[in-house]
Amino acid sequence: MDSYRIIANYYDRSYEAKPHLEDLPFYIDFANQNGGPILELGCGTGRILLPIARSGIEITGLDISEYMLAVLKEKLADETNEVKAKVTLHHGDIRSFKTEKKYALVTIPFRALQHMYSISDQIAALNSAKDSLSGNGLLIFDVFNPHFDKVYAGIGEEYLDFEWTSGDSQIKRYFRKDSIDKKNLSFTGAFIFRTYRDNQLILEEEDPIKMSFYTFPHLQLLFKIVGLEIVETFGSFKKEDLTGNSPEMIFVLRKEQK
Repeated sequence: MDSYRIIANYYDRSYEAKPHLEDLPFYIDFANQNGGPILELGCGTGRILLPIARSGIEITGLDISEYMLAVLKEKLADETNEVKAKVTLHHGDIRSFKTEKKYALVTIPFRALQHMYSISDQIAALNSAKDSLSGNGLLIFDVFNPHFDKVYAGIGEEYLDFEWTSGDSQIKRYFRKDSIDKKNLSFTGAFIFRTYRDNQLILEEEDPIKMSFYTFPHLQLLFKIVGLEIVETFGSFKKEDLTGNSPEMIFVLRKEQK
């Protein structure tokens, strides 16, 4: 489920085709406020990591997908020596990552925590993040705010996510939700990439995906178990208040003050 073998090939082009990804300026702003070093858990292809490194901040990235990291390493090879010197990369699992180095800011962006499917996995991931923090360091992550009428709807249906042009081809990314686990709060589905030339389908590729989703009280309990406390919450990357209707649940946390 976590290989991202197909997704990695299309990841950057997919999100370049989405014009309003507001998480990037949000995380860059916190990076500039807090300085380094920064640890990004679930760094993927470096969509957030590289702009932070370009701003002169030391950042370490961790990802479980070798395919995503391979794309990031190719991109990093084209960066200046100054940027390269700011970046350290690790292939590994958020749940078991251990480091003696401590970080002023630890981030888990773009819903990476939603790839933790059990309570034990969620606790392990948050503990790993907490243990990587310096004394006054901050942990920031985002997950979507589940609107259950939408989450539970549309099983088996495909919808067009976004599309873009590559050379003389048009690529369309679709999403299909396959199943819902209401007991464990997760769903399975797939991203389907279809490439067209002269309006003819010439290639179709599919990668599975599984995501958990959280309620606010669920997260509060996880924080209590792990020993984290909330500094701020936001309902969007514009830093709007978190309400039941917010699209996102964004948390700024620190180690529990005793």
